[in-house]
Amino acid sequence: MENDKTKFIGRWTGEDEKEIGYLNFDSEGYAYFEVQGQIMGGKEFVQKGKKGNMTYEIDSKTNPIKVDLIVTMLESGKQKKLLCIAKFIDNDTMEFAINFEEKRPIEFDSENSIIFKREK
Repeated sequence: MENDKTKFIGRWTGEDEKEIGYLNFDSEGYAYFEVQGQIMGGKEFVQKGKKGNMTYEIDSKTNPIKVDLIVTMLESGKQKKLLCIAKFIDNDTMEFAINFEEKRPIEFDSENSIIFKREK
């Protein structure tokens, strides 16, 4: 099977008019998303005046696939995980559910899930 991360690498655009406009996974292990015009994540971003970064981990042995978006504040080293699930509808379409409450979603529902299309 191909590397877990390879399938995710790229820029994914949200298909529905939810808060997340796009989600990006890069080959270095950084992730970022755009929420209401603000970039959150990547190699370095500033949140409330403090620098942080966002990396990602993928466990594709589970169904749905577990995706952790890990925010690390660079000064304090504090980490916060956004626990997500994903499933591929096809190679370039992914259903993605995110929970900001530190509990991983169990299933996809209209509240938590977004359909993302890979940008070509």
